[in-house]
Amino acid sequence: MATLVELASQRTALDEPTVDHLLRLTASWSLLSDLSFSDMLLMALVDDPTNHTDPNFVVLGQMRPNNRSTLINDDLVGTTQSPDAWPLVRLAFESGTRIVGQSRVESIDDVIPIWCVPVRFNGQIVAIMVRLQGPLRGPASLYEQAYLSIFERLCSMVADSTFPFREDSVAGPGLPRVGDGIILIDSKARVEFATPNATNAMHRLGIYAPAEGHTLRELGVRVRVVERSLEFSIPAMEEIDRGHDVAILFHCVPLIEHGLVTGVVTLLRDVSDLRQLNRLVLNKEAAVREVHHRVKNNLQTISSLLRLQARRSSEPETRIALGEAERRVRSIAVVHEVLSREPGEEVVFDEIVRSLVLLVEDTVLALHPVEIVVNGELGTLSTDLATPLAVALAELLTNAVEHAFTDFGGVKNDDVGVVTLNLYREDDNAVAEIRDNGRGLGADFSLEVPTSLGLSIVRDLIRAQLHGTIEMESVDYAKGGGTFVRVAVPMTARL
Repeated sequence: MATLVELASQRTALDEPTVDHLLRLTASWSLLSDLSFSDMLLMALVDDPTNHTDPNFVVLGQMRPNNRSTLINDDLVGTTQSPDAWPLVRLAFESGTRIVGQSRVESIDDVIPIWCVPVRFNGQIVAIMVRLQGPLRGPASLYEQAYLSIFERLCSMVADSTFPFREDSVAGPGLPRVGDGIILIDSKARVEFATPNATNAMHRLGIYAPAEGHTLRELGVRVRVVERSLEFSIPAMEEIDRGHDVAILFHCVPLIEHGLVTGVVTLLRDVSDLRQLNRLVLNKEAAVREVHHRVKNNLQTISSLLRLQARRSSEPETRIALGEAERRVRSIAVVHEVLSREPGEEVVFDEIVRSLVLLVEDTVLALHPVEIVVNGELGTLSTDLATPLAVALAELLTNAVEHAFTDFGGVKNDDVGVVTLNLYREDDNAVAEIRDNGRGLGADFSLEVPTSLGLSIVRDLIRAQLHGTIEMESVDYAKGGGTFVRVAVPMTARL
């Protein structure tokens, strides 16, 4: 389905600022639909160079009420409507005034009341907002009469181009709705009436005195957004708390007539349960962060113990083995350090890669100066993929830095060896390629029978745990020489 912007661009002569005004109207007009218990349509003139006498209308928007059943089951957005079928809309375009009457509408058997409200922008009639009123359940109650009175005042603002507001929408997702509760406040900040739901919300704040005729401050609660709306003629929102258990959201919509604020519609919503849920989520996140932080600290303690034990050992092979184990523990700690900052089921792997490169550069001693270059990124990965992949990459980078440039004449003592790590995604796989310009692999090398514990760990992690593939091969000297390693692991869920 085409959007309002697309329809306006393709079917009308409306310019960009006008379309933006209509977008803001459709972002807020669910308030109008609920206040009037009515379906709403937004119609604009079709730009047809061949028709200069009686142009058709295109429906740019449609809104159904939340507090009663709709009259129009079909989606009319994007449809072309004949002026003969909507004579009141044509009259509203021609006169520039609100037209109230009755008419027959396609797919509706009965004659229904219709309001046609001109939408004015920069002094021009740019569209018509059509209200299709359904039957009320018996005589209108006092609250329904108040709703309709507010709706009429907002219609006047639409015709004066003071509604919608430039600052913000007043009925978007997450904002209070008409059914949540309404308090109507006059120009002196006194309460004119409050709906039962609004009264219940006030009771939650500890206010039980009758509200009519008093300001909210006199009742014992100061709502600054009411004062702001009255003073600055803009919508505003504020959350009022009472202890840790009660939170009421106030959303104030000023009512403007001839440039002056004549009142404020205050929509209330009890968001106590939502705030409690948010606090629970925050507490859970804090607990998860603390767990990762403690795991990181424990791993660092183990790393320190391994390092101390290596220093006390007199056997070179033992020192080397303990040093390798210490580095592997630290590479796992790197993942938990990132998770301690942003807990969750996923982690930004590029932050881990930067830490791994620093880890390898700090802990590995090479006979030649070696530079590690990282290209590309893998973005966000699941934690069950990030941890083993980080360990594998740390092993491969360490292996390249330690062994690629030993007993090799291709890199002189004053040259810098280069290890390049390329990261990218390919067909739902996370791919890492490591390339060095060192001596390459031996003629009898086989990954199936690795000669080092590190390569055995890498092979088992990639193939058995991550269900991926790993390839290692020497590069021809004509192509730069060295060793090329390619790791590809699926990013889908693993059993």
